[in-house]
Amino acid sequence: QVQLVESGGGLVQPGGSLRLSCAASGRTFTTYVMGWFRQAPGKERAFVAVSWSGGRTYYADTVKGRFTISRDNAKNTVYLQMNSLKPEDTAIYYCAAVNFGGPIIRERADEYDYWGQGTQVTVSS
Repeated sequence: QVQLVESGGGLVQPGGSLRLSCAASGRTFTTYVMGWFRQAPGKERAFVAVSWSGGRTYYADTVKGRFTISRDNAKNTVYLQMNSLKPEDTAIYYCAAVNFGGPIIRERADEYDYWGQGTQVTVSS
């Protein structure tokens, strides 16, 4: 079992930046594949990025080059640095985890077992 708590959301102007954090409970953080998803009003939850404990990362095309996922295994925390934000990035952002996820790129929400409560990101002038 792991509990995930996101923080760092807020209101930002187009072109601005935000950094989201997701703190995980438990002692086996390094065995978890950690992902970020987002859900805009009226839309399905969409994959954003995923991180493996060894440093490998993978991004959705919509955020590639603007967002960076990273993790601090000593702090049981995964981050999402979001730069050059656009109004279409407005959504609730969720942290997700799956234990012993292996090298498979997991882009579907149903591939993750644990979820945080979400944090709102609004990009607007």
